[in-house]
Amino acid sequence: MRRPSPAFWAGKSVLLTGHTGFKGGWAALWLTRMGARVTGLALPPDQTPALFDQAQVGEGVTSHLTDLRDEAAVKTALAGQTFDLVLHMAAQPIVRTSIQDPVGTFAANIMGTAHLLQTLRSQPALMAVLVITSDKVYANAETGRAFVETDALGGKDPYSASKAATEIVVQSYAKSFYAQMGTPLATARGGNVIGGGDYSADRLVADIVRAGRVQAQTVLRHPEATRPWQHVLDCVAGYLVYLEDLATVRDTPTAMNFGPKPGGREVTVGELATQATAALGAPAWRHEPDPNSLEAKALGIDASQARARLGFESLLPAPEAVTWTMDWYRRQVEGEDARSLCFEQIERYESIR
Repeated sequence: MRRPSPAFWAGKSVLLTGHTGFKGGWAALWLTRMGARVTGLALPPDQTPALFDQAQVGEGVTSHLTDLRDEAAVKTALAGQTFDLVLHMAAQPIVRTSIQDPVGTFAANIMGTAHLLQTLRSQPALMAVLVITSDKVYANAETGRAFVETDALGGKDPYSASKAATEIVVQSYAKSFYAQMGTPLATARGGNVIGGGDYSADRLVADIVRAGRVQAQTVLRHPEATRPWQHVLDCVAGYLVYLEDLATVRDTPTAMNFGPKPGGREVTVGELATQATAALGAPAWRHEPDPNSLEAKALGIDASQARARLGFESLLPAPEAVTWTMDWYRRQVEGEDARSLCFEQIERYESIR
């Protein structure tokens, strides 16, 4: 299976939004390791601790701490700079936060994307732009069928709706402006990502790590729910390979799912939590139902197009992804350097045959 190509990325000027976050931090580290010249655009880290600080993600990155909801600030931050490629990962990514602040979520995810795409119209030499949305962009009737890229978009909660709307914004900019520029503009729909350094509120692994460190029980709302679990390196690798093809291969599809290897067994929230708590030596989880939750009980995405068109698929099955994740947290707590742990896992991932 394909991996990101250092030969492609070396020397490329890359704009990466969301570099202060979890997935964005891993992407920044991997890109700089391959020799890319990375400019980051994001809000300051909103987690304590934060991978951005732990792994010194800002080293080797030209970092702009800017709010994408402020179009003038985005234009000012990017003025006078030119980019070869853009990976837009910045977002408000938490479903429960979107319930508490729907307007803020719509502003960040929809208008933030529009502001960025509008600003980038002044860069006609761009090779490709990739906007990251979510596996939750699909209208989910809870049938259990894995979604394909041609399925209808929708969203029961503000987060899902904001990401589905972002897809429409991207499509409109692609057809109205970027096609005339000759710049491919696409979206990637990733699964539920786990990995070392995620400390977000209301994220399963982060909640387990926090509870485990004080020997408390993790509370699960929907242990029976299934999700397309994917290690952060599988997800980021897919995005980077996709950008490579968008920049170099004609007629590359402009929407792509990235998730677990096709044909793999679905893993429930409870199963993942059982493995994770055992790996940390933490107390067993407990179930506290939330009757008001809008979260889907079943969610799966079909990533077969990525294999057919890109020659890419995830390498780590869900149980192995949990092992890698918990190993990172355990070793970091024991005193190992977070940045070194990230690079070690990237190198290990690249070596898988």
